Amino acid sequence: MKAYQTEVHVDLRDTRPARLIWQGQAYAVQAVLDRWRYGGRWWLGERPRTCFLVQAGGLTAELHHEDGDGGRWWLARLVD
Repeated sequence: MKAYQTEVHVDLRDTRPARLIWQGQAYAVQAVLDRWRYGGRWWLGERPRTCFLVQAGGLTAELHHEDGDGGRWWLARLVD
């Protein structure tokens, strides 16, 4: 896996990722392969988040979403 830690736009369907937009390219999410919770490193001010491993087009991507209002989405890693 290659780490990116890049903010991305994610469209949802029923609280799950349905489309990922990264580097100006849209990728439809065909499958959510895994979902888990991460508490964040509170001592560094990180918010808890929900993480998804998705199959989107030719990508297998790990996406993270921060909890709370205005929580951002980011591409954590891609499987190479």
